[in-house]
Amino acid sequence: MSEQPVAVAVAEYRIEDLAHHSGATVRTIRAYQDRGLLPKPERRGRSNVYGPAHLARLRQIADLLDRGYTLASIKDLLEAWDTGRGLGGVLGLVAEVQGPWTDEKADRITRAELNARFGGGPDDAAVAEALELGVLEPVPGRDDEFLVPSPQELAVAAELSAAGVPLSAISGHLRELRGQMEHIASRFLEFTTEHVFARYPGHRPPTEEDATEAADMVRRLRPLAQQTVDAELARAMRTFATRRLQRHLTTDDPPSTGREPRPISLPAETIHAVQNLVGPENAIAFITAATERELQTRALDALAPRSMKSEHFDQKI
Repeated sequence: MSEQPVAVAVAEYRIEDLAHHSGATVRTIRAYQDRGLLPKPERRGRSNVYGPAHLARLRQIADLLDRGYTLASIKDLLEAWDTGRGLGGVLGLVAEVQGPWTDEKADRITRAELNARFGGGPDDAAVAEALELGVLEPVPGRDDEFLVPSPQELAVAAELSAAGVPLSAISGHLRELRGQMEHIASRFLEFTTEHVFARYPGHRPPTEEDATEAADMVRRLRPLAQQTVDAELARAMRTFATRRLQRHLTTDDPPSTGREPRPISLPAETIHAVQNLVGPENAIAFITAATERELQTRALDALAPRSMKSEHFDQKI
């Protein structure tokens, strides 16, 4: 006697049930349908019936939105998925880019601990500034506790405050520093995009192979930005700290060596002529070299014996 196949019940949802299970609103589900992000439901009489595929698709969309994708790019990704190209490599690339770029772990601090670290007295204005800058983040439901994304950054601020630096000056310094760091990060990404990632064709979305290779590349390049900034900051601090220390330890003005650079005005037509001759980027070096050559020539003339000068003069006659 042959066994009869067992029928497996497939879950079915009305749009309200689908909204409840997915966490999306009914209005959002209908908007996704209009955009082509969600397959149309099965029509049964006067009712629309959704299935597990619709629920899975809504969860996919929510996950991609959390990763920072726009609805337009999500549509491209889902179309690639539907045509069998897969999303594993793409999602792996997203995870590498959006993952933590530091090994530092976030911490929490209470309001009382915060006050103790910064002198003991409450400072609502300073806390508000720290929240705006993201040095502190609120903890839902806990008015007396904060999340500290970077404990090292908070520790630096506490040390500067203990050294006598006003909190307002620390906040202003952080704003300035953050702008400079964002510029460095942007330039590093432009540099790597131009010289490293330009090899990948502009597929939207990228192929599985390209995305997987790019994710591995990001993983290897990730520490380079931090290492470069650390090395250059150490070099700059060593240079400028030495100069500042010498300035503070010297009671009198250092004697002039006579070799300090001084501005010299030249006619505009002379500058233009030199730039046309050697290019704007080489103009200063050319003028300096020409001046030094003339000085050397005159110094040699002054050192030459008078008899040689007279003989040279007679030969000319």
